[in-house]
Amino acid sequence: MNFFKTKPRTPPDLVRGLRDSLQKLDSAPPGDSRKRASEEASKHLQQVKGLLLGDGESSPEVVAQLAQETYSTDLLHHLLLSIPRLEFEARKDVVQIFNNLLRRQIGSRFPTVEYLSNKPEILFTAFKGYDNEDIALNTGMILREMLRHEPLAKILLHSDQFYTFPHYIETTTFGVSCDAYTNLKETLTRHKPMVADYLDKNYDRFFNSFKQLIQSDNYVTKRQSLKLLGEILLDRANFNVMTRYIADEANLKMMMNLLRDKSKNIQFEAFHVFKVFVANPKKPPQIETILRRNKEKLLAYLRNFHNDKEDEQFTDEKQFLIAQIEQL
Repeated sequence: MNFFKTKPRTPPDLVRGLRDSLQKLDSAPPGDSRKRASEEASKHLQQVKGLLLGDGESSPEVVAQLAQETYSTDLLHHLLLSIPRLEFEARKDVVQIFNNLLRRQIGSRFPTVEYLSNKPEILFTAFKGYDNEDIALNTGMILREMLRHEPLAKILLHSDQFYTFPHYIETTTFGVSCDAYTNLKETLTRHKPMVADYLDKNYDRFFNSFKQLIQSDNYVTKRQSLKLLGEILLDRANFNVMTRYIADEANLKMMMNLLRDKSKNIQFEAFHVFKVFVANPKKPPQIETILRRNKEKLLAYLRNFHNDKEDEQFTDEKQFLIAQIEQL
């Protein structure tokens, strides 16, 4: 019989234990001492994760205590700063802890989102995870969960750091690039009225930056960016932005060039942007002039464009464009 039962550790004990183990890990020199510190941090992470995700034993009050302690000790920031030194499985535990706290809801409130809204450095630390290939997919998952909440997406969108997305998409490994693109798309398509207002007020800066992706030498980047551009322009919330975009002759020329790309998939995505220029019933004179000047070439091209594609909507749209161009 065990007469010396250990007293269950309270949420503040668990959080402080994890925080202390992270500090030891950060200061430990390479070698056995760092390995021991890493193992200790992993153990504490599992304990915190167990309390959060548990098997139904954790009461809301206990979880609330733990959440409050993570805020007051700045634990979330420390987790992101220490994640490069954690073991592989421990990094996954950090993602689960972080994202579980982000989803925690009381009525209509998200307490962790409110906390992070006043600590933008935590969001930017997650974003800078793309600089380190070893942790980029972990921090990318945390960032994605953050971006589902409008106050946090707004912080990133309105920052200068937002304009480093093309760098991460263009210069990193395939996996990191795809994750960065996914989070760029999340930022631009989830919170539509907020994004529409931003694009309206920051039109030149945004589209000058986005053009880098559309003109990328990387096939995947070019195709995905064209597809995202089409989604942005065709979204009803972005009507003002779309009107401005399709009044610019440089944009029309870029799409006409992309219609001739060697890749059929790039051509197809360019078609979905090009059709917006042609379908506009109030074409500005400079746009109509370019279309009229290239009328015969465009008609010949479109009549043979992707005739092997079995897509009724695409066929209807193509016939509509041909009819519009014939009337010019």
